[in-house]
Amino acid sequence: MTRVALAFSGGLDTTVCVPLLEEEYGYDDVIGVTVDVGQPAEEFDEAEETAEALGLDHYVVDAREEFAQLCLESVRANATYQGYPLGTALARPVIAEAILEVAEEQDCTGIAHGCTGKGNDQLRFEAVWRSSDLEVIAPVRELGLTREWEQEYAAERDLPVEGGSGGDWSIDTNIWSRSVEGDDLEDPNYVPPRDIYEWTDEPGSETEEIEITFEQGYPVAIDGEEYEPVELIESLNELAGGYGVGRTDTMEDRMLGLKVRENYEHPAATTLLNAHEALEGLVLTQEERQFKTQIDQQWSQKGYEGLIDAPLVSALEGFIAETQTRVTGTVTIRFEGGQARPVARDSKFAAYSAEHASFDTETVGKIKQEDATGVAKYHGFQRRLANEAIAANAADEEVELATDGSGDEDDE
Repeated sequence: MTRVALAFSGGLDTTVCVPLLEEEYGYDDVIGVTVDVGQPAEEFDEAEETAEALGLDHYVVDAREEFAQLCLESVRANATYQGYPLGTALARPVIAEAILEVAEEQDCTGIAHGCTGKGNDQLRFEAVWRSSDLEVIAPVRELGLTREWEQEYAAERDLPVEGGSGGDWSIDTNIWSRSVEGDDLEDPNYVPPRDIYEWTDEPGSETEEIEITFEQGYPVAIDGEEYEPVELIESLNELAGGYGVGRTDTMEDRMLGLKVRENYEHPAATTLLNAHEALEGLVLTQEERQFKTQIDQQWSQKGYEGLIDAPLVSALEGFIAETQTRVTGTVTIRFEGGQARPVARDSKFAAYSAEHASFDTETVGKIKQEDATGVAKYHGFQRRLANEAIAANAADEEVELATDGSGDEDDE
């Protein structure tokens, strides 16, 4: 008997994939796998109800702790893509690995997803699955299915989907971010209604300050109270979201070259990334900060591509880990006007001296202020030489033009 494991959400795409895998691809048995990375409870209820209606063996894997740990690794790398924190991108490899484990445990010969041929997720899932010996199947992409066709197919087969829409928007949620796209939001000139947001309130005039504690780059406590990763992220989502923190409306460049309009909510991610970067600013040297910007960008790109297990990432994380040994301390964040703004930071590893930086002291340790005179004379020296040369040559050209008369106008 041939068996295939399907990444199953209970939505339209994955629901129609069940009979298609049997009829079009010849599989005797289809099993559904849903991976928990922090979705709302109602999504699991929907998946369970749909699987039961389809007579589908359904497996649910709890991967919240693994995913939360990866999110905190992304904080150490200051990971963002085109201005927003990575969420869906980081979740997909975790989901793919969990589905692959179930597929192998259940002696499957194939593994399938319901992604289209236009998005990023097909690449992120298959990057994991193609390292196995299982046949990788993508019915929606391979059969060229449209949403309209799927809706008609579901109606004809009386499949358990509510009209095949699931609402006006296409929403993807995990503990790190919530993305909203589709329908009118595909128009870049369309102003999103307030009801697309669930995690964030409209920014108001209220403010609040909290203190976040970091140990070697990892956030571990809020106002002195220690949390495990999942609980810390969920607590900050609720707290920061109440002040409207973490909304992004962006035109995103996908891996296949398409430009799409995306709306995101990410209160905890925004808060932690801002706090972490502020603490790095206190403890890292100028050279470390400049070079780490390049390292972080490369880590973020691989994270966006779903290639977080690439050898390059391991090498990048070697540098990141070395810098993070000193990223220990506290950062005070003020929630204000939809922002999570660092307003204070402290660390025993601070590469900073208030006494040396103060305008009220005459010296910087053993260095006197007058010692900077020589530096000031050299500063910009090449610029001055270059500008003098440019000016001298420009003057010579004017003299030559005047001498040979080539600059005179013709006589009438």
